[in-house]
Amino acid sequence: MRETHLEDGKWWVSPYNFEPEVRGELNLPPKVEIHDATLRDGEQTPGVVFSVDDKIEIATKLDELGVDRIEAGMPAVSVDDQTAIKEISKLGLNSKIFTFARAMKTDIDLALECGADGVVIEVPIGYPKLVTQFGWTWRDVAEKTAPIIKYAKDNGLHALFFPYDTTRARKDDLTNLCNYIMDHTAPDSIGIVDTMGCATPEAIKHMVRWVNDMTGLPIEIHTHNDFGMGVATELAAVTAGAVCVHSCANGLGERTGNAALEELMMGLHLLYGYDTQYKLDKIPELADMIAQKSNIPIARNKPVLGHGNFIRESGIGINYVMNDPLVMFATHPSLTGKVGEVVLGKKSGKASIIYKMGEMGMGELEDDKIAVILDEVKKAGIAKRDVLSNEEFANIVASVKAA
Repeated sequence: MRETHLEDGKWWVSPYNFEPEVRGELNLPPKVEIHDATLRDGEQTPGVVFSVDDKIEIATKLDELGVDRIEAGMPAVSVDDQTAIKEISKLGLNSKIFTFARAMKTDIDLALECGADGVVIEVPIGYPKLVTQFGWTWRDVAEKTAPIIKYAKDNGLHALFFPYDTTRARKDDLTNLCNYIMDHTAPDSIGIVDTMGCATPEAIKHMVRWVNDMTGLPIEIHTHNDFGMGVATELAAVTAGAVCVHSCANGLGERTGNAALEELMMGLHLLYGYDTQYKLDKIPELADMIAQKSNIPIARNKPVLGHGNFIRESGIGINYVMNDPLVMFATHPSLTGKVGEVVLGKKSGKASIIYKMGEMGMGELEDDKIAVILDEVKKAGIAKRDVLSNEEFANIVASVKAA
């Protein structure tokens, strides 16, 4: 694990992330794995449908990026899902292949038939779910689940116990459920699931420590982004000892989406200093693939992925965007396969005009003409309510030169 905030030419984050007083308060595990659920939870985004071929392509790209585990789908959903999981399992990927399952023997049989390495065994425990949706008690859940965990383990599957809506469970219900499961058949790991994305980072850290104290099991964290904190709460879980974070590429998922794969990769590698093997420069390839196949475009200001992340309109510091980008950004654009760009509009300055003219091979002009061009650029940017295209800028320069 690295203990430095910068790597020359690649990134420069806050040195306070690595202060002994800060690091000393963290319980970072030696290694953190990423369990990506794009092919299951990501496809639960309303309107998103991945074909068998789509899923094979996405799984191959996830493996290329270095994702540790791929949740390839839920076999019980359809024959197509079964086919996709079987084909992915045959690829010989480095990533472990998991399936999603109910606490039913038939779902475990399907996971085995599909060639999976592990299974996510989902059961409800959030109080609103138990009382209103299912009419169950914690004991109903426990008695249905324990034999299924045993069956999965007996058949060589990694059994992840996944009591969902964990963050809205009553304390006694979760305690009783965990104790019952541990007394009967301990799973290989247990997930804390913030299904509604409604827990704070502090609450998640508390729950990681509490559930780990109760069970002694490796803790996994799965969050949604309803309050915009999906990634923050997962990273908070890591600081309390969670060893696996769950994700979806491009932040896909129901409602506001799941914790974004690309943001977790960057956070673990840059902000917490994990020596990951993730191919960060391949992130845009996966992102573009997901955007195309899901028909959900990437927002211009989306963290890590947005095409506007390394664009500078303001004239202040414009020369550094291309020549020394770590002055202006925490990461070098090339780290994630991007390039810096200078654009012109309302907020431009003289330096922006001079830079853009040089970039476009327009030569040099006297300072008074630069001032006129800048004034015209600002007017055009205000009228357009956007940045100018190169063609629009070229027309302004040509008109000033001809005056």
